[in-house]
Amino acid sequence: MALTNKQKEKVTAPFKRHEKDTGSPEYQIVLFTEQIKKLTAHLKKNAKDFHSRRGLLKMVSRRKKLMTYLEKVNEKAAKKLRKDLGI
Repeated sequence: MALTNKQKEKVTAPFKRHEKDTGSPEYQIVLFTEQIKKLTAHLKKNAKDFHSRRGLLKMVSRRKKLMTYLEKVNEKAAKKLRKDLGI
C-alpha cells in the first residue's frame, strides 16, 4: 500500500520548496493526503480491516497537526495548500 517513488515524485513535485525537499510541512501534508486517499479506497473494499483503519486515523491526525503548524508559520501557504488539495 505504500507509495512508489514515481507516485511520490508525481504528487509532490508542485509543492517542493527545492529539489531535495523531503521535510517541509507542505511536502509531508501532500504525502499524507495521497496515502489517506489510497487507504480510504482500500477500506471501502475491506470494511473489517481495523489495523489499516487505525493507521488511517493516525495519518489524518498527523496531517491535521502539520496543517495547524503551517497555519501558524505561513497562513498564505496553508490556505493555498488546502485549496489545491481540497481538504
